[in-house]
Amino acid sequence: MKKKGGRKIFRFMVKEEKQENRGSVEFQVFSFTNKIRRLASHLELHKKDFSSERGLRRSFWENVNVCWLIGYENRVRYKKLISQLDIREK
Repeated sequence: MKKKGGRKIFRFMVKEEKQENRGSVEFQVFSFTNKIRRLASHLELHKKDFSSERGLRRSFWENVNVCWLIGYENRVRYKKLISQLDIREK
C-alpha cells in the first residue's frame, strides 16, 4: 500500500483494475469501501447532509452483503480481503 495524493492505493486492486476485472467481488468490495470512506469524511464536515447520509447507509449495507457472500462461499478469500482493506470483522 502506498499513498498518492493523500489517498491510499492498494497494489492488488491496481493490478486487477488494469486487467479490467471490475466485475469481481473483490473489486466491488474495494469500490464500496472507498465510497464509504469518502462519504464518511464528507459527513464529518457536513453534518446535516441527509442525502449523503442515506447514500452512506445504502453503500454500507451493500458492502456488508457482498462481504457476507464472499465469506459464505470462501472463508480464506474473505479473510484475505478483509486484511488487505483494513476492514474490521465483527
